[in-house]
Amino acid sequence: MNQTPALYPTRYWHRLADGRVQCDVCPRFCQLKEGQRGLCFVRGCAGGEIVLYTYGRSSGFCVDPIEKKPLNHFLPGTPVLSFGTAGCNLACRFCQNWDMSKSREMDTLAARASPETIARSAQSLGCRSVAYTYNDPVPFLEYARDTALACRELGIKNVAVTAGYVSPGAREDLFGAMDAANVDLKAFTDDFYHRLCGGHLAPVLETLEYLKHETHVWFELTTLIIPGHNDSDAELEAMTAWVVEHLGPDVPMHFTAFHPDWKLLDAPPTPPATLTRARALALRNGVRYAYTGNVHDSDGGSTWCHACGHRLIERDWYRIGAWGLDREGRCGSCGTPCPGVFEAGAGDWGSRRLPVRIANDALEPP
Repeated sequence: MNQTPALYPTRYWHRLADGRVQCDVCPRFCQLKEGQRGLCFVRGCAGGEIVLYTYGRSSGFCVDPIEKKPLNHFLPGTPVLSFGTAGCNLACRFCQNWDMSKSREMDTLAARASPETIARSAQSLGCRSVAYTYNDPVPFLEYARDTALACRELGIKNVAVTAGYVSPGAREDLFGAMDAANVDLKAFTDDFYHRLCGGHLAPVLETLEYLKHETHVWFELTTLIIPGHNDSDAELEAMTAWVVEHLGPDVPMHFTAFHPDWKLLDAPPTPPATLTRARALALRNGVRYAYTGNVHDSDGGSTWCHACGHRLIERDWYRIGAWGLDREGRCGSCGTPCPGVFEAGAGDWGSRRLPVRIANDALEPP
């Protein structure tokens, strides 16, 4: 049965001289007539203003290991309550979550929960944080921010999993409520962003510099390596050199494996050797913490001391093994600090994925 979505007022928009309304939440700046929606599909013009159609509605909730976001230097081994809505403000042909991020069916948003309900549910589940993920939190910024503030009231941290395609102002609003972020740096050429994502590289780099120099948000980077599109040595050299120069050597980089999906079915899966090459290149360029992902690679998934080479955190997929940090987050061998947000030891959530249903202000089994 079709249901008319609620219309939630938004903040980032202005009226144009020709009667249209411009959405200012992201660099796409969709200019809309009454009844039209932006590319994200979840923000549109109604009543002469930009509204959000997905406030309080989610595609579902799941408790994940924090390493799945991926975040390797933020409360390792702890559970995070993950959720998203529908819609995305980029148009990536290789989207790995296209069934949610590209959804045009509001009936797929079966889970209804207020920000306060989500915060209480995360607390009941023993989650240390809530992640705004699956699609990107930028299109549902108001819902994400309100939920994050409700979580903070209960001492629960907040994680944005985002492409970083967000405008100034909205950028400050979103990340001002976050404790950590994983930013998807999809490539390092504007051509890639234009052809395969329908966007541009520069706003993402601006977001990264903003996070580094104007916030206290812990953040890590992820690049999905797609054979023939963003895997050349020249591009990886340029990307990793930029990261070290503009963000510093301590920002972790994750190089993850692509598999054919959505509208990019003619590129092959990423060979593990390509990820190993990208990681090695990053380390040579001065990135101190480089990881491989979506493959079985304990060495590439583990955290190593950049000073003495001691293994600080052993990982097998999302499972934590040996722990080599002292209680202050320093290398147990040489005492060099490891940047990040650490506690005295790792959590014990492991690699479990636990779908949950949150409805009627109560936690119900899936």
